[in-house]
Amino acid sequence: MTTDPTRIQPSELDQLPDRDPEETAEWQASLDAVAKAAGPHRAAYLMRRTLERAEGAGLALPKLLETDYVNTIPTAAEAGYGFDGDEAMEAKITAWNRWNAAAMVSRGSKYGVGGHIATFASAAWLYETGFNHFFRGKEQDGSGDQLYIQGHASPGIYARAFLDGRLTEAHLDKFRQESGGDGLPSYPHPRRLPWLWEFPTVSMGLGPLSAIYQARFNRYLTNRNIKDVSNSHVWAFLGDGEMDEPESTAALALAAREELDNLTFVINCNLQRLDGPVRANFKIVQELEAQFRGAGWNVVKSLWGNAWDELFQLDTTGALVRRLREVPDAQIQTYQTRDAAYIREDFFGKDPALVEMAKLLSDDKIIECFQHSRGGHEPRKVFAAYKAALEHKGAPTVILAQTVKGFTLGKGFESKNANHQMKKLSVEEFKDMRDLLGLPIPDSAFVDGQVPYGHPGAGSPEVRYLQERRAALGGPAPARRVQPVAPLPAPADKTFTAFDKGSGSQSVATTMAFVRLMKDLIRDKQTGRRWVPIVPDEARTFGMESLFPSLGIYSPKGQTYEPVDRDQLMYYREAKDGQILNEGITEAGSMADFIAASTAYSTHGEPMIPFYIFYSMFGWQRTADQMWQLGDQLGRGFLVGATAGRTTLTGEGLQHADGHSPVIAATNPAALTYDPAFAYEVAAIVKDGLRRMYGEAAPGEDPNVFYYLTVYNEPMPQPAKPEGVDEGIIKGLYRFKEGTPVTADAPRIQLLSSGTAIHWALKAQDMLAAEWGVSADVWSATSWTELRRDALEADAALLRGEERVPYVRQALADAQGPVLAVSDYMRQVPDQIAQWVEQDYSSLGADGFGLSDTREAARRHFGVDAESIVVASLAQLAKRGEVPASVVKDARERYGL
Repeated sequence: MTTDPTRIQPSELDQLPDRDPEETAEWQASLDAVAKAAGPHRAAYLMRRTLERAEGAGLALPKLLETDYVNTIPTAAEAGYGFDGDEAMEAKITAWNRWNAAAMVSRGSKYGVGGHIATFASAAWLYETGFNHFFRGKEQDGSGDQLYIQGHASPGIYARAFLDGRLTEAHLDKFRQESGGDGLPSYPHPRRLPWLWEFPTVSMGLGPLSAIYQARFNRYLTNRNIKDVSNSHVWAFLGDGEMDEPESTAALALAAREELDNLTFVINCNLQRLDGPVRANFKIVQELEAQFRGAGWNVVKSLWGNAWDELFQLDTTGALVRRLREVPDAQIQTYQTRDAAYIREDFFGKDPALVEMAKLLSDDKIIECFQHSRGGHEPRKVFAAYKAALEHKGAPTVILAQTVKGFTLGKGFESKNANHQMKKLSVEEFKDMRDLLGLPIPDSAFVDGQVPYGHPGAGSPEVRYLQERRAALGGPAPARRVQPVAPLPAPADKTFTAFDKGSGSQSVATTMAFVRLMKDLIRDKQTGRRWVPIVPDEARTFGMESLFPSLGIYSPKGQTYEPVDRDQLMYYREAKDGQILNEGITEAGSMADFIAASTAYSTHGEPMIPFYIFYSMFGWQRTADQMWQLGDQLGRGFLVGATAGRTTLTGEGLQHADGHSPVIAATNPAALTYDPAFAYEVAAIVKDGLRRMYGEAAPGEDPNVFYYLTVYNEPMPQPAKPEGVDEGIIKGLYRFKEGTPVTADAPRIQLLSSGTAIHWALKAQDMLAAEWGVSADVWSATSWTELRRDALEADAALLRGEERVPYVRQALADAQGPVLAVSDYMRQVPDQIAQWVEQDYSSLGADGFGLSDTREAARRHFGVDAESIVVASLAQLAKRGEVPASVVKDARERYGL
């Protein structure tokens, strides 16, 4: 049997030798015959069955990226997943939670605080099935499962905590009213409700990214023998609209590559975004299936409820499945709001076979299928999907569960484009909902038009069932617990004092000093294993390659190859128990690593000390949203912006020149931002950070902070540490070098500088004395931000009737002359303290866009080099009448400014 070769398009398989062309032609001819006799859909069905068989036999074939718009697990197979719950009892529990979630938001609307009702209404069974059967609490091993709750579903989680006795009616009535100290935050916010929430999941997109790296960090902890958390499973509940965020899918390949079968995404596919359909003219479920399958994930679709079984049994030609695949999402949404006649005409009327099928269906059956029966609304189908996810090994699983947004809230809510902004139901709508849910709430409970909360009673069968289920699963969930652990022992003092003597004539960049400090700290026998070095593929830039062979780069597969540099001292070594997380070119992934490591003290009861080092320009500017997430999650650790500043990275130009990261960092209340100038300052700050975050915090100090240090790549001589400067280093300012009086009545000026700018200030100090007869003191401003915070606290104390002087004012109390502040950042950075400085204050900074040039030329361009500092100093003194105005002009001409 042969085929016409002109009908066959060129194929990549033509490059491979065909050992039996005749057999190949016979297979192709058979396919042609089936397509001709039974239609192309039958031929496609046979091909898919053949590919399934091949995959089951272990043949290496590319996987299909899409399957039909049907459930992955057939109804007949559900029994094999062993649902062991009391479905009627769980339905009652879910009904109470639906009611109280809607009541909470509606009652709060009278205060104008809003809330979201429709999301939990669609996802209720997705959560309830998990809470009743799958989600492990922390009381068994201190870890349990990690739950990333979809932010807009928080009212349903509060409602369950109310039913469980963890919240009261008074709490529910404080939803979104936190200022009094006993309210409930709008979304999952660990900083606002730290006993309940573990993970902040709004802003959208960060939850899925963090969930992947949390699952990965769980493996890291296990493989490094810090703690065996192999029983912990990460569940991320997401919306189909949320998957538009680039962060939502940024790390899918990582999860598949590292075979994170301890991770499940549950995507609530109610087909609606905040303002309308997710994919109005397309199908979001099919798109997501292809995306996740292509990335290597196991995909389980739970789309249709049991009412559809009869329709699929009637579909002997495949017409129903074909029609389901071609109907766009917005039209499925429309079916939710139309009558049976419309559905008969628009859905069934497009195909003669479906017209005949519809004749066998009552209007009630059609309405039941198209408006009520969804896979995400039926506990047995959700249970089967979850069980399949846990049983699948070798890859993460995504469950695509189709639901109706606003389900059970009535025709005024269900599938309406505006339901995300709808904050309340009328009394009559609540009564209809009550009747639909079968809740014993009398009309008399509606007092003055206000909907009541509902509770079956602390000793009711529903509450006993709920609590027994949770007890069997390890306690309440979600729950955040900080296990009582002893403070980590402080490293030996010699680790830090090694920098006190300076570097002599050797020039050392503060980046190198920081890396050396980290090497010594990681060698500490008591705490060294708890350090988590994180770097986004720039370790060699930062001089960290020496850590590769000693610490190893974490890889769940170890090292399956011989590295090209194996014969070198600092070779590239990967290991299953490697300590370094070398993430590749992904600052977002590195930040997600940092968040997981920085909160291991609460998630797993294991304090870890992450330091994440990165190009400073690519930190806060690129991932500041995650840094807010870090603060909200009460993370602890060290962020290090290396090759910092606008002028220190020669030749790279605008996109590498950081002149603003301390400004962004200053907006984060949990970030302690330092711009150290010298190696000994770096050591002092890290030492104090370890004490505060991991040791014995002082009274009134919050340990739930993180540090941002800027370090520089410019080699400079490192001076010895002066006596008595530790307090100033930590508080943010100390006098580093007092100016030598030129004459008894010589003009004086105070030069405040941070980071690498102190070297220009020191040169300017010498020039002012030698060339202009001006005495200048040079101060190291290690933290403009901490100085500002202290001053703000002093202002607040004054409003309480307390007398308190800001530290910056105390430090400068006896300083003579005006103050000139300079940094390698825009002037906004040093200007943070201007209002609290009693002396005349001015500043220099690298404002504007960066540019490519040498350090010297860049500093002259921005007017921050030593000569520019001299001219600015003279200008300040001239303004005060302490030097002639002509001196400023003379200095500009002398220096060619």
